[in-house]
Amino acid sequence: MKRTLGVCYYPEHWPETQWADDAARMVATGLSWVRIGEFAWSRMEPSPGTLTWDWLDRAIAVLGEAGLKVVLGTPTATPPRWMIDKHPDMLPVDANGHVRKFGSRRHYDFSHLGYREECRRIARLMGERYGRNPHVAAWQIDNEYDCHDTTLSYSDDAKRGFQDWLAQRYQSTDALNRAWGNVFWSMDYDTFDQIELPNLTVTEPNHPHQLAFRRYSSDQVVAFNKVQVDELRKHTDAALIHNYMGRITTFDHWKVGNDLDIASWDSYPIGFLSDRIEGTPKEKQAFLRQGHPDNQAFHHDLYRAVGKGRLWVMEQQPGPVNWAPYNPAPLPGMARLWAWEAFAHGAETVCYFRWRQAPFAQEQMHAGLLRPDSEAAPALAEARQVADEIATMPPVGTAQADVALIFDYESAWAWDIQPQGADFDMFRLAFAAYRALRRAGLNIDILPPDASDLSGYKLVLAPGIMKLSDRLKAALRAFQGLALIGPRTDTKTDELSIPVPLGPDLPGLDTKVALTESLPPLAKVKLQDKGQFRHWFEHLEGEDTVYLTTTDGRPAIMGGKNLRYLAGWPDDKSFDQIITDLCKEQDIETHVLPKGLRIRDTDTHRFVFNYAAKSLPWKDITIPPAGVHWESR
Repeated sequence: MKRTLGVCYYPEHWPETQWADDAARMVATGLSWVRIGEFAWSRMEPSPGTLTWDWLDRAIAVLGEAGLKVVLGTPTATPPRWMIDKHPDMLPVDANGHVRKFGSRRHYDFSHLGYREECRRIARLMGERYGRNPHVAAWQIDNEYDCHDTTLSYSDDAKRGFQDWLAQRYQSTDALNRAWGNVFWSMDYDTFDQIELPNLTVTEPNHPHQLAFRRYSSDQVVAFNKVQVDELRKHTDAALIHNYMGRITTFDHWKVGNDLDIASWDSYPIGFLSDRIEGTPKEKQAFLRQGHPDNQAFHHDLYRAVGKGRLWVMEQQPGPVNWAPYNPAPLPGMARLWAWEAFAHGAETVCYFRWRQAPFAQEQMHAGLLRPDSEAAPALAEARQVADEIATMPPVGTAQADVALIFDYESAWAWDIQPQGADFDMFRLAFAAYRALRRAGLNIDILPPDASDLSGYKLVLAPGIMKLSDRLKAALRAFQGLALIGPRTDTKTDELSIPVPLGPDLPGLDTKVALTESLPPLAKVKLQDKGQFRHWFEHLEGEDTVYLTTTDGRPAIMGGKNLRYLAGWPDDKSFDQIITDLCKEQDIETHVLPKGLRIRDTDTHRFVFNYAAKSLPWKDITIPPAGVHWESR
């Protein structure tokens, strides 16, 4: 696999006389791809039915003739103002019933069928015009689904769509009432049109009602994406891509990805550190200018799987961003390190956001590869360095990992709806397991909740999976390695109720969760190895072997030879020891890494990344801050 670099560019922001010079500088920097068009609907269609393609024709020609391949975005994340006049009810509505107005972006409701048809139309028109253009080598559908909390909308369109979705799923209100347990608090319904959206209730809405709305809302994202995909497929053979975001769980990325060719995501390590990743003040200070050493890797592995093996980074942070609570500049070398880490995790292309910093509007404080005055920003030289380096490296693929982690979006919705503890979060739990694996120096593959074949792995973790699918249960039964499930795995039905008999429900596993308790921040359940559970602890019963106990003798890990249940949420020290013990049992090599050092194996090389702000030792060498080292395997 050949690696390439790209950049995000907005020709409509700059004088046309500047385009050719920009394109030439991009090529001189070693860039191969340029993404354009995803926010330009008002320039493509300034009034209903008035199409002005000429400027876009020329921009594509200038960029393509300079030697760049174009990723053309459908502009549906930013409908123009006239669209609101035409469809005034297309604006999203928040959980408090407030309409979210025009004046920024993503001002649409996924459930609004009129707007969905407008998106089908613009995708068709773009496909007809550019689908066979030799310079347009890939397409991006929309931009960053759920950015600014836009998956869930509590509009009249959403209510009507939800009621119809419920009728199709349950067929009768009797079946719905039974599934939801509506006998509780006299919540029974006689007709589907009685069912409101689960907001503005006196106290919390019924949990399966909320879960159904999450499922419905996710399905609207899938349908919205598919409408554009289906139109473009008629006119182009180029790859279709969406740029997902970091730590977004509000829709099922696996299902959206089924309709696309490549999964990409937008990587902003420093922004995410302060905005989306938990950590102590000391940890955040240590990685202030580098980002969390496992966050980018987690999303690379997740989206490589969502993309069925094909991964891009569509937006890579080059300098300070504008949207986090605080926006420090990267440590020198990090723009290079982040790109190389993406390549080591299987990325085909890394595109920096953006080419030139805009001197106007909402994102004017977001750095680019160039300053607003067109002088080089610090990341430009690092991009050039990466381009020179990848030219000397052979094409490589991702190595087969020994370890897999199951990740499920529906479980994220379930535990968001019913956290039971204020700090219980599915992403946090999965990420805690992933971090422990990374600290041990392991490659990790992330798998969907309906994974049917685990035979390539020695160790599989399935933390926090609400209900194990039949396919995954069959795969676990056939698995010859070691699987560690839990905590909070297979302890609910698919309607978010407690199963009877109690879960987990797996043949050959005589372990049940008899009682669950969530723990406040200062409470701990101590383990026999001097570690501890935090946040969560489950009381287990059954006749299986106990592999780890609490200091007062209760089971902490229980099960059989190939399948075991983890009863709580280990702190980092305990998770490290658990992973080390499991890997030793499965003959998986682990490493004791200095804090901030991470490794990743490809088919041909081992990469070592230093996320620390100081030099760190690796074997007989010293890796400088933000340093990247690779060696043949």
